[in-house]
Amino acid sequence: MKPQMMLGIVLAGVGAFIVLRGLNYGSDRSVMRVGEFQASVETRRAVPMWVGGVAIVGGLLLVGASVGRRGRAA
Repeated sequence: MKPQMMLGIVLAGVGAFIVLRGLNYGSDRSVMRVGEFQASVETRRAVPMWVGGVAIVGGLLLVGASVGRRGRAA
């Protein structure tokens, strides 16, 4: 299997995961620090669904381009 096809399959799979299940990421931020005491806040953000759609389309295009090249003489 060509690397281009494998990358397309992985990209489409990640895109489908984002669209169907959603994907979140977080970041910690220090809010207050007094001596040894420190208070922090963790914010969670969701990856937009359109990013998953773009990943699916890009992955399918990579797979299609790889299949199209296989039929030609190399």
